[in-house]
Amino acid sequence: MNMLPTLVVLYLLFWFYNYLTVLVLYQLYWPRTDKDFIIVLGAGLMNGDQVTPLLAQRIDRGITFWKKQLEKNQKKAVVILSGGQGVDEKIPEGQAMKKYAISHGIPEKFSVAEIKSKNTFENMKFSKQIIDSFELQDPKTVFVSNNYHIFRAARYARQAGLKAEGIGSQTSKFFLPNAVIREYLALLSNQRNWHIFGMVVMALLAIVLSNLQVHPYFVGRIIGAIRDAFFK
Repeated sequence: MNMLPTLVVLYLLFWFYNYLTVLVLYQLYWPRTDKDFIIVLGAGLMNGDQVTPLLAQRIDRGITFWKKQLEKNQKKAVVILSGGQGVDEKIPEGQAMKKYAISHGIPEKFSVAEIKSKNTFENMKFSKQIIDSFELQDPKTVFVSNNYHIFRAARYARQAGLKAEGIGSQTSKFFLPNAVIREYLALLSNQRNWHIFGMVVMALLAIVLSNLQVHPYFVGRIIGAIRDAFFK
């Protein structure tokens, strides 16, 4: 069983490497400028009613895409600013985000505040309800969050039945390592049943390997018996 800690560490490192690989690939995605909706995911407010610099980066990213699409295809997407009201906030995040977006060039009639959501899944769920209310045939949607959050947010979008990919805003280099690790731990938590199963497999493998070292002849006989039973 002395091998178990090593196997667990290797298991966690393997999934962390996979997570980083997918995260990098998500940064290379740039959607077509043909969207009907742009969802901007909320974050906490400053002083209870003001957009934080981190949240402003998300909104600015959505505004940049909106203006680029307008310039290229003359198509005005509806911007959904998604975020409910926290216990320490004076107004819903979506409301503060909408005010910011309008002040930075998004017409009010193309800005919709979603103010019920409390987490990323609900961001997607309630934004989808707004999209469905427009009754468009096969609406094209993109969502915006910080770059480290795009992968997990895309999973929530699929769970909510929302067909959308994400584009990420830049995150401070100082904050990024901590944010990436928190996202990885959140993903492990979201899939904890699967990873618990993986840990059990690691434990069984550690037992087998330990017995191979201590009782190689006995384990060899067992493997031989299994081979004879199934392959002869």
